[in-house]
Amino acid sequence: MQAPLAAALATALGRPVARLDPVAGGDLNDAYAATLADGARVFVKTSADRAAAGSFAAEAEGLRWLAEPAALPVPAVLALADPPPAEPAPLADPPPAEPAALAASDPTPRFLALRWIDAGPSTPAGDEALGRGLAALHAAGAPAFGGPADTLRIGPLTLPNAPAPDWASFYATRRLEPLARRAHHRGALPPEAPALLDRLIARLPQLAGPPEPPARVHGDLWSGNVLTDRDGRPWLIDPAAHGGHRELDLAMLRLFGGPSERCFEAYDEVAPLAPGASERVALWQLAPLLLHAVLFGSSWGARATDVLRRYA
Repeated sequence: MQAPLAAALATALGRPVARLDPVAGGDLNDAYAATLADGARVFVKTSADRAAAGSFAAEAEGLRWLAEPAALPVPAVLALADPPPAEPAPLADPPPAEPAALAASDPTPRFLALRWIDAGPSTPAGDEALGRGLAALHAAGAPAFGGPADTLRIGPLTLPNAPAPDWASFYATRRLEPLARRAHHRGALPPEAPALLDRLIARLPQLAGPPEPPARVHGDLWSGNVLTDRDGRPWLIDPAAHGGHRELDLAMLRLFGGPSERCFEAYDEVAPLAPGASERVALWQLAPLLLHAVLFGSSWGARATDVLRRYA
């Protein structure tokens, strides 16, 4: 695959590609450090059949949208080759989250080429910059909860993403219900989970805290999607960007071992969270736990059910 990819990349960039070296790129993609003939390096993600068709285009659009406020750096999109799925997504809410349509057997390589970032160690100053930058990013806002597209790709799944009138209804109908149905169908949730979810959703308008306007959120902000460069600056990568609640990104950042507490303190200094935010962290972590239950099975479903019991 490397020769066709190198040729397609060279055509898109208008510069010859001297070599492609494999680098870590996640479960769904192959990733390469492309060294160009002039010595410059480019990060390239590609997938013949594992990532959803259109996922690279959605990532590129998300990166551009997050870059607009200039709150935190994101890698520049240098080239993109990602034809849309054969059938357009429905305009109405789609059915429960299902594996997205994979790319057809088109021999033309699909790829996303991004500016190369030399990674370095995280630092307390970088954690503080991340917190302050997230506060500025969220403050840039979004037109609505959800959008801009009516579906959102996260990993191999598509989720409904059409705008909703308020955060509680968006979180219930566009995240919790579709993910829980899919996880239950897979057998990753215990029998009690659907009833617990119904009770939680009935309480969600009260549990969600004071109303807030839509924030511009990264949408999948676990610690692996924050890249620190050699100067200690944090960069945002691999977004699932949409209009959401600002506490969502912060909760996700805590889920799998994130930055130091200085990040969250710096955020609160710039944009204090509403009362009760600490009690809502696990509530906003419920959607990613259900997503992991869909993808990886019942151990994650058990963790999600513990959260359901807490809030139901």
